[in-house]
Amino acid sequence: MKFDSYKRVIFSVAVLSIAFAVACGKKETKVSEIGQGEGEVSIVAWPGYIERGETDKGYDWVTEFEKSSGCKVNVKTAATSDEMVALMNEGGFDLVTASGDASLRLVAGGKVQEINTDLIPSWKNVDSRLQNAPWHTVEGKHYGVPYQWGPNVLMYNTKVFKKAPTSWNVVFEEQVLPDGKSNKGRVQAFDGPIYIADAALYLKQAKPELGIQDPYELDEKQYNAVIELLKKQRQLVPKYWHDAMVQVDDFKKEGLVASSTWPFQVNLLVSEKQPVASVVPQEGATGWADSTMLHKDSKHVNCAYKWLEHSLSPKVQGDLASWFGSVPSVPSACKGNALLGDTGCAVNGFNNFEKISFWRTPKEDCSGGRKCVPYKKWAEDYISIIGSK
Repeated sequence: MKFDSYKRVIFSVAVLSIAFAVACGKKETKVSEIGQGEGEVSIVAWPGYIERGETDKGYDWVTEFEKSSGCKVNVKTAATSDEMVALMNEGGFDLVTASGDASLRLVAGGKVQEINTDLIPSWKNVDSRLQNAPWHTVEGKHYGVPYQWGPNVLMYNTKVFKKAPTSWNVVFEEQVLPDGKSNKGRVQAFDGPIYIADAALYLKQAKPELGIQDPYELDEKQYNAVIELLKKQRQLVPKYWHDAMVQVDDFKKEGLVASSTWPFQVNLLVSEKQPVASVVPQEGATGWADSTMLHKDSKHVNCAYKWLEHSLSPKVQGDLASWFGSVPSVPSACKGNALLGDTGCAVNGFNNFEKISFWRTPKEDCSGGRKCVPYKKWAEDYISIIGSK
């Protein structure tokens, strides 16, 4: 994301945090019935989430939907959760595939509307672990429809690492790698402020004396230690990533050997026979559980609801999980899908749900009555770190 976009994000974060109490007190209405489609629907989505066969003809869950519904699908890809929040704040979109570090900000800012799950027949098939998840459910109201979930994995070059690295320290601490060369200038990090949680998760185990229990709930002392680690990491990182396809190119051309990433990039590189693999290190991993949310001012509500139902079909869920390396929100998609295979969900981490620290927006008021560092500060400080050298 460009630096001017970050300024816009900080402004959005400030506005949304102020709006929380007001938004939660509003009297809301939700759609009561689905009518004739309006002819189109606009979706803000992560790269690789809405495929129409343009990258690979075998992966297309848009074309048939357009034919059957009469709703043309327009997609705007976003590289970070902050960018998604900014785009939805500006308006003009119907749906967004929001991760947990964006979803509650959208609810707090009054930018999304309550979902009427009675109008989505396939809601009953959604994984019970996701139906009432706190990142899209507020005061018993659903503001999102679960889409996919998964971990942020450590991708590594198999020519450099003959054995999989066991710790995130290969991207956080300067060291000599198995090939006898330093990791300086050869590792990457995600450029979204939520990456601070990855560093916190590493320090939770590396420095237990800090007492970090939750990577999204950091008091001032814990937070300062995490920021110091990220400042040191800045000297190792030649280029931060937020565009999935750019990172794929970086790993092919820039001599990079380790980075946090999504399974999507790993799968693409492996399919191109690049020497990469991925692992969830001993410290665990952060992760994302994404929900499709409906803008409060959507002009194509009927098409949007048609898409929400379509998004939960086992075929779409299984194909997407195969393509992205994610886990379906509909467990029945784990069987009988030609692309995913019957072991695909297990490979992608279906049974690791409890081991993932899912993205969510850090708040000042956190558990135990403690005062923690809020997201606005995370955004300001991470921008500063990336901008320094």
